[in-house]
Amino acid sequence: MTPITEVEGRRLTLSNLDKVLYPASGFTKGEVLHYYASTAEALLPHLAHRPVSFLRYPDGPDGQRFFTKNVPPGTPDWVHTADVPRSAGVSRQVVVQDLPSLMWAANLVTEFHTPQWRDEAPGRADRLVFDLDPGEPATVVECCRAATWLRERLAADGLTSYAKTSGSKGLHLLVPLEPTPSERVTSYAKDLAVEAERELPDLVVHRMTRSLRPGKVFVDFSQNAAAKTTATPYTLRARPEPTVSAPVTWTEVEECDDAARLALTARDIAPRLARHGDLLVPLLDPARAGSLPAG
Repeated sequence: MTPITEVEGRRLTLSNLDKVLYPASGFTKGEVLHYYASTAEALLPHLAHRPVSFLRYPDGPDGQRFFTKNVPPGTPDWVHTADVPRSAGVSRQVVVQDLPSLMWAANLVTEFHTPQWRDEAPGRADRLVFDLDPGEPATVVECCRAATWLRERLAADGLTSYAKTSGSKGLHLLVPLEPTPSERVTSYAKDLAVEAERELPDLVVHRMTRSLRPGKVFVDFSQNAAAKTTATPYTLRARPEPTVSAPVTWTEVEECDDAARLALTARDIAPRLARHGDLLVPLLDPARAGSLPAG
């Protein structure tokens, strides 16, 4: 029998709770739902007011994956949605605003990806992002070196950055901004990526060209474009283990000498939240938002 539960007054049908989604560790769908329920207080503020894109993997990371932006068929009418401008017109996407909506979406088995802008101001970014992606044999250790340089460079422009693991191989840097056109944020981020490559030629590359990337860190600035999205803080990823795009301290970044130290999974997050709280809370505080330098 498919269990039906009530979450804050909303009735939810939850399916296949015993299904193993991560065979390497035996992590089940029920454990996925428990993870999201127990992490909701930290996660929901990072989802609120941001149209979500779903990367679904209902049969686990080794099964079919598909990316969808549109509101899925059968979405309950109490799930909030928002109009999102696209090149071909306007579409509607889910906005996860509360615990019932989060649990409904988690039951679909999905990664959560969100843009750098809020639904009331499409295309006006309130954060800047760098996705640091290592090319083998480089790892997150090299990403941490690049991140440290970028942190100092951003600070020189009066901007404060925060780090999280990508939940895959790399690292994300996030900067809270006063609302700024996405095109301008992308241009500024590209300039810094080019500068990083010039200053750290043996470590950094700013172009996606595969032949340039072995042993280096690709500083991807393109996710600042209005149409792009980035893995939301605390989302699980479709990887062999239930890894999480997890906030990390700058001390952890500076001292990282082994990629395993930043391979954080669902089981790590509750104790980290108890110890640190949400390290990305400053992203949610307008008083912490910086402005891009003129020019």
